[in-house]
Amino acid sequence: MVNILLQIQTVPAGTNNLAAQPDGISMKFIDLAMKGGWIMIPILLLSVLAVYIFVDRYFAVKRAGKFDTGLMDKVKSYITAGKIDAAIALCRSSDNPAARMVEKGISRLGRPLTDVTAAIENVGNLEIQKLEKGLPALASAAGGAPMLGFLGTVTGMVQAFYDMANAGNNIDITLLSTGIYQALVTTVAGLIVGIIAYFAYNILVSNIEKVVFKMEATTTEFMDLLNEPA
Repeated sequence: MVNILLQIQTVPAGTNNLAAQPDGISMKFIDLAMKGGWIMIPILLLSVLAVYIFVDRYFAVKRAGKFDTGLMDKVKSYITAGKIDAAIALCRSSDNPAARMVEKGISRLGRPLTDVTAAIENVGNLEIQKLEKGLPALASAAGGAPMLGFLGTVTGMVQAFYDMANAGNNIDITLLSTGIYQALVTTVAGLIVGIIAYFAYNILVSNIEKVVFKMEATTTEFMDLLNEPA
């Protein structure tokens, strides 16, 4: 009894059973990512590429969508008054695709309407290509990242079974941890990058379609202006 009391007294004050237990395993994100192996490098590069393209194209499309609703009324008044140079200068002051299409049409005044229409359509196609710059790469990131993740899963499981076969009867869970980590971490990383890139791609496509609609509406209004009786 005395020995038991002595042992209790030697325990420091404030010490409990939870403190005596070993701390739980904690791992930082960078450490977890490194468990994925070399597959994580191309997945990381795709994520950086997707973020760069989305930010760059988002603000570019946003700037292109800013269109002065009263531009065509001013252009009509200038053309009616015979102030062609003033109409062109007005379009140049508006930095957006629709204004540049109208500017090209004004510069072709006096020619057949088919030539004017063709000139406007050519400018429109070039403007759309500028807006869609980088979208194929973003779509590739959306589809390629999950595939790379699944590739990491396959290689990780191969590594796990290879280590299991070499271990023989001395199989230990820590021996298989490398392959299992690679199999799971790469899948999660690939899916995260792919999902984000997929939604980013659709957001950009939707915004570009709105800009294209404004361009088509402006072109139609300009051609109606040219078809009006003198």
